[in-house]
Amino acid sequence: MVYRIYVEKKKEFANEARTLLNDLRSFMQLDSLEDVRILNRYDAENMDAELFESAKKTVFSEPQTDIITDELPETDAAVFAVEYLPGQFDQRADSAAQCIQIISKGERPTVRTAKVYLLYGELSAEDINTVKKYVINPVEAREASLEKPSTLKTDYNIPTEVETLDGFCKYDEAQLADFVRKYGLAMDEDDIAFCQKYFISEMRDPTITEIRMIDTYWSDHCRHTTFLTTIDSVKFEDKLIQETYDDYIETRKQLGRTKPINLMDIATLAVKYLRSTGKLDKLDESEEINACTVKMDVEVDGKTEPWLLLFKNETHNHPTEIEPFGGAATCIGGAIRDPLSGRSYVYGAMRVTGAGNPLKSVSETLEGKLPQRKIVTTAAAGYSSYGNQIGLATGIVDEIYHDGYAAKRMEIGAVIAAAPEKNVRRECPEPGDIVILLGGRTGRDGCGGATGSSKSHTLQSLETCGAEVQKGNAPEERKLQRLFRNGDVSRLIKRCNDFGAGGVSVAIGELADGLDIDLNAVPKKYDGLDGTELAISESQERMAVVVAKEDVEKFISFADGENLEATVVAVVKADPRLTMMWNGKKIVDISREFLNSNGAEKHIDIAPAKAEIYKKEIVGGFGENYKKTVTDLNLCSKRGLSERFDSTIGAGTVLMPFGGKYQQTPIQAMVQKISVEKGHTDNCSLMAFGYNPFVTEKSPFHGAYLAVVESVCKLIATGTDFKDVYLTFQEYFERPGKDPERWGKPLAALLGAFRAQKELGIGAIGGKDSMSGTFEKLDVPPTLVSFAVSTDKIKNIVSPEFKKSGHILVRLSPEYDENGLPKTDSLLALFDKVSELLRSGKAVACYTPGMGGIAEAVFKMAIGNGLGFSYSDKLSLDEIFGLDYASFLLEVTDDVADSQLIGEITDDGRITYKGESLDINTLKRGYEEKLETVYPCDLDGKKNKLENISFTDKKFSAPAIKTAKPRVLIPVFPGTNCEYDSAKAVTDAGAESEIFVINNLSSDGIARSVESFAGKVADSQIIFIPGGFSGGDEPDGSGKFITAFFRNGAIKEKVTDLLDRRDGLMIGICNGFQALIKLGLVPFGKIVDTDEHCPTLTFNSIGRHQSRIVTTRVASANSPWLAGTEVGELYNVPISHGEGRFIAEPEMLKKLIANGQVATQYVDPDGDATDDILYNPNGSAAAIEGILSPDGRVLGKMGHSERIGDGLYKNVPGNYDMQLFKSAVKYFK
Repeated sequence: MVYRIYVEKKKEFANEARTLLNDLRSFMQLDSLEDVRILNRYDAENMDAELFESAKKTVFSEPQTDIITDELPETDAAVFAVEYLPGQFDQRADSAAQCIQIISKGERPTVRTAKVYLLYGELSAEDINTVKKYVINPVEAREASLEKPSTLKTDYNIPTEVETLDGFCKYDEAQLADFVRKYGLAMDEDDIAFCQKYFISEMRDPTITEIRMIDTYWSDHCRHTTFLTTIDSVKFEDKLIQETYDDYIETRKQLGRTKPINLMDIATLAVKYLRSTGKLDKLDESEEINACTVKMDVEVDGKTEPWLLLFKNETHNHPTEIEPFGGAATCIGGAIRDPLSGRSYVYGAMRVTGAGNPLKSVSETLEGKLPQRKIVTTAAAGYSSYGNQIGLATGIVDEIYHDGYAAKRMEIGAVIAAAPEKNVRRECPEPGDIVILLGGRTGRDGCGGATGSSKSHTLQSLETCGAEVQKGNAPEERKLQRLFRNGDVSRLIKRCNDFGAGGVSVAIGELADGLDIDLNAVPKKYDGLDGTELAISESQERMAVVVAKEDVEKFISFADGENLEATVVAVVKADPRLTMMWNGKKIVDISREFLNSNGAEKHIDIAPAKAEIYKKEIVGGFGENYKKTVTDLNLCSKRGLSERFDSTIGAGTVLMPFGGKYQQTPIQAMVQKISVEKGHTDNCSLMAFGYNPFVTEKSPFHGAYLAVVESVCKLIATGTDFKDVYLTFQEYFERPGKDPERWGKPLAALLGAFRAQKELGIGAIGGKDSMSGTFEKLDVPPTLVSFAVSTDKIKNIVSPEFKKSGHILVRLSPEYDENGLPKTDSLLALFDKVSELLRSGKAVACYTPGMGGIAEAVFKMAIGNGLGFSYSDKLSLDEIFGLDYASFLLEVTDDVADSQLIGEITDDGRITYKGESLDINTLKRGYEEKLETVYPCDLDGKKNKLENISFTDKKFSAPAIKTAKPRVLIPVFPGTNCEYDSAKAVTDAGAESEIFVINNLSSDGIARSVESFAGKVADSQIIFIPGGFSGGDEPDGSGKFITAFFRNGAIKEKVTDLLDRRDGLMIGICNGFQALIKLGLVPFGKIVDTDEHCPTLTFNSIGRHQSRIVTTRVASANSPWLAGTEVGELYNVPISHGEGRFIAEPEMLKKLIANGQVATQYVDPDGDATDDILYNPNGSAAAIEGILSPDGRVLGKMGHSERIGDGLYKNVPGNYDMQLFKSAVKYFK
């Protein structure tokens, strides 16, 4: 039987409906639309009525915020429903099913979800269709029937064999061309003819699986086909570009290179040259190419250890263009998988995107395209959702606007990772070795991802590309992160590859020359997949690992311990052929030599255009240009975008994305501690990027050269030196076709980068090229983004915000040559000088000017601490507002030799020049308002002072049984991501921590987890429910998976015993707090059935995730957890959540205050409680951040008090340590 319910947010909590109404009225100009209601529809099967009833108020809804109905309301509204396409991952349905299984301890039920929209007003059929087009992206979703089905079971047509392409070897040229078109292949006619020649030599026709697999293998995405095209000749118009090309040819001769000249050779030759001269000596090279890898020494607890630093950049331009949420989510997922497959722990991320103007009217949207505003906002939601769930600190988020990116979006994710060198074993697979598929199951979604990304976008892409874009499952990839961090596991792995584009065929196919793959062994999401789909479907959450035969059982046991499926799917063999068996038949049998050929040789003649030097035209006066600068799309505030991304997970963030007392000055390089699981280090990694599309479209050569320089300058400005800098590039260009001039753009850019690498003596040890940035007649701007990476000690890191009025700002710059480029010797000397000034303390802040020149730099440096600036009268407007790459602005106390005075820092909140004075707050208003309608910060929201709560009694009792080293039990649920930070915090405080992974792969796994966890509770003194996104914060709310687990009778009994009879403690932070309040443990001190009168936590009033540092005030210290604090004390704390808004009925609120159960409140810089969203980030009632049980032994709070440590948050100074965990340990002594 199918059970159905509808769940709607109560009016005051209906953020999603309000946002959609606002979008449709203002952005889509549907003035006649009066109201919108959104109901979540759940259909469930394979469960009994009693279980469904119990799930209504615990899984599908919350009585405090939701209204449940069994039928749609009778209304005159226009009604339609939307559901995901069959095969797309539905996290809401999946999490609901998992929660219900936890409750029942039986088999997992089937759950389907849909969203039902009710539209009110005098709407025409065209208006309703406009709404449908806005909310339904045909790549991922479809309109759903309003009728309830009789069953949710899908009758799959079970295929038994794949097609053999009879007659293929006899096709003539025209038939081969038709074949390419008919099957939508990414390969061209030359490639298919090359295939035909091969199969003629094999004396058989191919299967469709073989053709699809070869098409994937040879795609531009997987095999860089465009970059490997042989360059036959180059015709130059520009002397500088020709000189550099001649130097490239000479360098090839010096190295004895005889392979064909192509873009790939130009992109990689500088590194080969530098290696030959003894430079780049820390580069770690191996046959296994997963990510850029360099060797480093890391000091852990005073002991130096050899480690590996890994970094990688990835794009998902095509997928994000057509399905922004899934495309952007799987961009970061894909970026993570590469260093992860290198057995490293990924801890930091940077996001750089390119878009058209999101402020343009929807009426200006190109046919066949989604509106830019829809793309940018949905992509931001997708990337942040995945990154936040997996637990990745995103240090910099920037979006570059250029009309060319309306052709196709640029979506770059760059990540950084590390691992002890001893944990990384790299060996060549041997015959008899076993290949294990690890992680998520295979579905139809993701078929054609590689070939789709290799094609230019067409008018039909939205309708035809659905299967190419996956929905990622971040909690599953988090499990892989945990597994690979275990040295006992990683040392079993001989070789590893991730399941990116190409699926089984590429991920497993690349592991060894000879392989026998059993496609029937590949775990499936559902029946009905044929052999071809099993062979090529990509996945974001799978790995292929090679282990010795004798290590198979051990490896699979480790995987089970992390709640991961692991299946033997292939065997390594000596014969260098790739074979795949399916249903007892060999459907793939191809020689390795043929696969590695990458298809037919391709040739091109190139004619790069003459370089033009980009110069900003400065028209008008000082004030006019300043307003223009701070409101420029590329220079204005991106805070509303950046704060969607968790920037502090991992407790390793050295610089927050925005610094200063007011957290307004953006950083230029992200800096994070090297992530060590146990112990402490003061080693950190730095990453910065450089790119200006307006320079690069005029001269790809200059743009690429300066991108390299800019990325390095940002590192230097952040305090590191030039000793060990490494690069990785992102190239993104229009589809070149056969046009010599179009080919000239990537050639010129790569030559510019080649010159920069040779002259500076640093190399791009990795990169990613994408050559499909074309839509009809519109092209992306020539794009080469340079990412620069280095390592250093935290003590050397400097942040860019002005520190003190009275200091002066000076400019140091290199000499420039006749081409407008910095002279190498001068620039290298400048790097040394800037580093010396910063390290000696003579300079206390530094900024290297970018797209907005000195004017942008001064403004952004000033706003962090609310300071002003007075420019020197000697400066011209061209100097203030023009481009100034490779220079540095330094805040110093005394003048610096050979420097130019820019001006003096003031405390008057004004920017002045030659008698003209600008109010910096007025400028800041324009700066922040520019993108407010796209990425809101709620600038005009509430600003009211609230009551400061003070409960001064301390009346909690000591435990009857003392314990010198209390045991802290930390459960890990699917989606938990703060367990490492939590364990380290309690260990540092003197407790003994144990991380316990909940297994819910099967009903047996659940039963084992319940029994074992209950026993662990009995042996522990403290339970710490850490933060994260249990169940992906689904279905439509956080903490539901955790509450389902804790409501189990055996666990509830042991928790009650811990709190009531053994005087134990509990704490829940963020996701843990959400679980505690929904269980009733706060504020009631016991697990109860909550109702609509109970307090809860709901979605932030701003309608999005919030990540920043906030200030909290102790309102009550009536708790063992808060024994180290005093009422009224202020503490800084990182927050990162989407559902932290505390709500309670007035009587309940009064009771909590009177009983001293309000632990902490959000306050402004003056220490006053407030409802201002800038300080009260979720809009909590009474500004409440944390609450207590009546006896104070259970604490729930949203702020991540575990994310503390030496050297963190250097640009947001404050008192971060509330002594929570030390107080808890002391309580038991």
